[in-house]
Amino acid sequence: MIQYHKIAVIGGTGKAGKYLVKNLLAQGFQIKILLRHPENFKIINPLIEVIKGDARDLTAIRILLEDCSAIISAVGQPKGEHSVFSQVSKNITEVMNEYGIKRYILLTGLNVDTPFDQKNEIVKQGTAWMYANYPLITADKQLEYEALVNSNIDWTLVRLPLIELTDKSYGVNINLKDCPGEKISATDLSYFLINQLHDQTYIKQAPFIASI
Repeated sequence: MIQYHKIAVIGGTGKAGKYLVKNLLAQGFQIKILLRHPENFKIINPLIEVIKGDARDLTAIRILLEDCSAIISAVGQPKGEHSVFSQVSKNITEVMNEYGIKRYILLTGLNVDTPFDQKNEIVKQGTAWMYANYPLITADKQLEYEALVNSNIDWTLVRLPLIELTDKSYGVNINLKDCPGEKISATDLSYFLINQLHDQTYIKQAPFIASI
């Protein structure tokens, strides 16, 4: 089993990312975290190395991933800017191949489709609403999934309902075909992401998850 000692993190100041960073530290992981505005990052911990940069910059990704054994991305969409998701993943997978890193775990929405889906009507309607109201971002997330499918890395793309910002843990339901609930606790999400570092069940798959 691969021992993951140093984990690269993108999106560590977002809704999901804050809980991810907290629980990675609680489990004793070393973290390299990429931040566009590190002056706003308040956590001081000897296990954290802060890298200033933008995930759309290939050089920043090279610096971030150096000496890391896996990457977890909770990258968000910058307000008022072009969709970032496929470009960020393109940069990440390119550098992973350069460095020989295999494990990539990342988040996306319910609107991403796979050939295996049997989405319920509510999720189908939500997907259609996203395409109608945010067509470029939604299409870009789908493009990101398709690029991952065609890559040679060990990716897991986690599809999420509404994130509940809470320290409470309820346990997680997982389904490869349809979303099993309306919410996911940010704490449950962080535990699931960290568990994927060693759990090979969902490698090269896009599970839906929700809190029990």
